[in-house]
Amino acid sequence: MARIAGIDLPRNKRGEIGLTYIYGIGRSTARRILSAGGIDFSKKVSEWNDDDLAKIRGFITDEIKVEGSLRSEVQMNIKRLMDIGCYRGVRHRLGLPLRGQSTKNNSRTRKGKRKTVANKKKAVK
Repeated sequence: MARIAGIDLPRNKRGEIGLTYIYGIGRSTARRILSAGGIDFSKKVSEWNDDDLAKIRGFITDEIKVEGSLRSEVQMNIKRLMDIGCYRGVRHRLGLPLRGQSTKNNSRTRKGKRKTVANKKKAVK
């Protein structure tokens, strides 16, 4: 079992894809890691030997911010935006989309489930 940065990598996947299970590593970063270690992209995770794993672990710990430290940095950046009260910070605080998307009909992912408001009933004469 290959365990890197506290994550168990899937054994049956190619190395390039398996590394993307770590938060903060995408396809291009995974390729960069593997090429720096001199490991073939198509080699499966189960085929990695101890030397390959050591190279990958070393590169990730030295060069790339992943998992807990990256998550905390992102949260600190969002908190900073909210504290200074900029537009993006206000949108974060209200739970609305940040990047100019329309909110009249869409944006259910950010706003959550619909909160239906009933109409006022007319008085009967």
